Amino acid sequence: MSSTGGQTGNATNKSSNSLSGMISTLIPAALLAGAFVVAFIIARKYFRRVYAPRTYLDHLGQQRQTPAPSGGLFGWIKDFKNLKDEYILDHQSIDGYLFVRFFKVLIVITLFGCLITWPVLFPVNATGGAGQQQLDLLSMSNINTDGRNINRYYAHAIVSFIFLGFILVVVARESFFTVNLRQAYRRSPYGASRLSSRTILFTNVPTTLSQSALFEMFTGVKHAWVASNTKELDKLVEDRDKTALKLETAEVQLSRDANLNRIKADKGKKHFVAGDVADGTKWIDPKKRPTHKLKFLIGKKVDTIEYGRSHLAELLPKITQEQDKHWNGQGALVGAVFLEFDTQRHAQDAWLMMQKKKTKPNSKLQARQLGVMPQEVVWGNLRIKPAEHFVRWAAATAFICVMIIFFAVPVGFVGIISNINYLADRFSWLEWILKIPQVILGVITGLLPAVMLAVLMALVPIFCRLVAKLAGYVTYSQIELKTQSWYFAFQVVQVFLVATLTSAVTSVINDVLKNPGIVLKLLARNLPKASNFYISYFILLGLSSAAGTLLNIGGFVVVVLLGRVLPGKTPRKIFDKLTKLSAPSWGSEFPKWTNLGVIAITYSGIAPLMLGFALVGFSLIYVAFRYNFLYVYETDLDTKGGAYQKALRQLLTGVYLSEICLIGLFAIATADNIQAVGPLAIMALLLALTILFHVTLGAALRHEESRLAYTDPAAFNHLPTNGHHEDGLNGEKVTGENSNTSELTPRASRMPAFLRKIFNPERHSIHTLSASLDQFYHSPQQPLPVEIQKRAFFNPSVTSPTPVLWIVRDDMGISAREIRDSNKAVPGLQMTDEQATFNEKGKVYWHGVDDGKSREAPVFDERIVY
Repeated sequence: MSSTGGQTGNATNKSSNSLSGMISTLIPAALLAGAFVVAFIIARKYFRRVYAPRTYLDHLGQQRQTPAPSGGLFGWIKDFKNLKDEYILDHQSIDGYLFVRFFKVLIVITLFGCLITWPVLFPVNATGGAGQQQLDLLSMSNINTDGRNINRYYAHAIVSFIFLGFILVVVARESFFTVNLRQAYRRSPYGASRLSSRTILFTNVPTTLSQSALFEMFTGVKHAWVASNTKELDKLVEDRDKTALKLETAEVQLSRDANLNRIKADKGKKHFVAGDVADGTKWIDPKKRPTHKLKFLIGKKVDTIEYGRSHLAELLPKITQEQDKHWNGQGALVGAVFLEFDTQRHAQDAWLMMQKKKTKPNSKLQARQLGVMPQEVVWGNLRIKPAEHFVRWAAATAFICVMIIFFAVPVGFVGIISNINYLADRFSWLEWILKIPQVILGVITGLLPAVMLAVLMALVPIFCRLVAKLAGYVTYSQIELKTQSWYFAFQVVQVFLVATLTSAVTSVINDVLKNPGIVLKLLARNLPKASNFYISYFILLGLSSAAGTLLNIGGFVVVVLLGRVLPGKTPRKIFDKLTKLSAPSWGSEFPKWTNLGVIAITYSGIAPLMLGFALVGFSLIYVAFRYNFLYVYETDLDTKGGAYQKALRQLLTGVYLSEICLIGLFAIATADNIQAVGPLAIMALLLALTILFHVTLGAALRHEESRLAYTDPAAFNHLPTNGHHEDGLNGEKVTGENSNTSELTPRASRMPAFLRKIFNPERHSIHTLSASLDQFYHSPQQPLPVEIQKRAFFNPSVTSPTPVLWIVRDDMGISAREIRDSNKAVPGLQMTDEQATFNEKGKVYWHGVDDGKSREAPVFDERIVY
């Protein structure tokens, strides 16, 4: 066995391409990242819309209707160096703050990993005696298991025990921190005063159940919105909006074409017959009026403006009639209702009651989400019954599983490419690959597979999100969390496991075919070598992805390049392009980086060099995302920390995989030397402790969430314990009788005191977090107008107004005439030409872009915080 192992090692070393592969990936990635950073530094000075829109878009600072802490609407983002991550919590969302915090957690984990593994495992591996070379010299594959060197495995076992144990502590601390943060926000004066915090979405409601019965079923019900079937109304509203926007575009096109004709005439390029100058008819060519076909290709061709007016005149009365029917409760019910409670405590009581079968007032009724917001409701899924939802969920899960299996083929191909040089050793028809220059071969085995893998994964979350919606989830936050679960499983299986195994198998294919009996030993020796591919992957993502995120290539192309080559044809499109900001999707963002954390943790005891590249990569990505959340992004979907909690739990996958891999490697080594049973026992013990910890942590978090959620928030809002206070929750007075602190203190925790000091230190406690959040959320939300409250949880089709049509003002009188004629032809239609003109080149121009007056735009829609 000794001679065989030595021959195998020598054969493999001759083909080792790890260092050149890393360098070939590092150089182009570093050059590209450097170019991106330089471009960002230069472009940031000239294109604020792309790189600092939150410094001047006036509508972004009014999300809570309270001034920025540092004075002024946007004073808080003028100095990037002095800002803290907590400002993201203040001006974005809990999810945005925790997303940035996630990278800080990964940085702490990888930094600690480098400090504990490198001083011990590098010298242990480097002097292991297996004859490996280049980067493989520093991995576990360089330890010869045939002799006394087997005792070196104790170093791997003990160091991994400490490092993986540290990760468990970090995950536990962060999990408790998130629970406390969520509850501190919930019970803050601002959080408790929001309408959504007191509202629960119920589904599977019997249509025979009256509203009065719902009011009697729970204590403190204040208002009920019963969902109705708006399928026909949805079609009418969609047709109205489509027609209105097409009419708007046609009106702008008519004015623009006439204005261009006028400009050409002024330059002497074209002659026009004199006509009525007052209304601009002189500059309009009747043969080139905007037209379209009613059906694609085969439809009747109509004048867009004339048809749009007549069709809207028919639609608007029908829509008004349908909207009134649903508003008055005459529509067919779909079995869903939104209940608003008078206090957050009563809403929480109702929620907890519905979670227990013994206290559940109705066996059919299902409480689907507490703290639901109108904009996150998937209205079409409210009608889905539990049985249908289960069938849809099962079908969706089966589809995802099939997709994972299907993708194993292309992903496996990527893994083969990363070790194509090993295959060339075995198959003569691939010998030409070995003649390729080392630099080019390094690019093929290092950079190319990483790029191919990134491209393969790009479309996966889109499918996952679509499938989750079809599965019947009733809110987009639920869909996002399900997408996160599926996409993470996809990432782990495809990006990690399949690519790792195919890479490891490929590297030993030559020796396995010669001697199949040594397959396990060869896999054990070459599995660490698969880490070389992920070193390239970390380099690519850490440098290129971080720099690309900072440069915001997509925004630069759309706003700057295409904005100049293909300027907006209507004021509305220009307004949308300049004021609507991008936002990350938690279901697709978290899994990518969580999987990288899993990879780094898994290889921590096998190939610890990985931790160094992970540390640098996560640090760069943290800087890029931190900047974008402060200056660029605007989040519009809030899971209230749920995505972060899920990412923390998913991070434990790396702990399990690391333990299982080491157990497997130690078990294989026992075939050569029984002394490997010692390290094997250590890792088996750690695996058992991890499982116990995982189960216990889940139960502890559920108890903590329930314990803190049930506590009345008034005790932590700094309300007095006697006398009167006019600023109580929801505007009610708080007196000494109803604010007894003995009744409001949290129930005792089941966690032993010494564990609470480790997992839930005082600085992460609910008391400390409530105090720290006070600077941001000390004031209740301004009460929403009564009309807005009444329509809050109606289907948007029921309350959707006819769009205001925004056209361009011209000097020829055309826009004034079109507004007059349109308002006359379609009663109730609003058309305006305010703030939009043509510039000297005949292009549409919106005046508010330079004045920072986006709120004054005719199509501005105030963001309502429910």
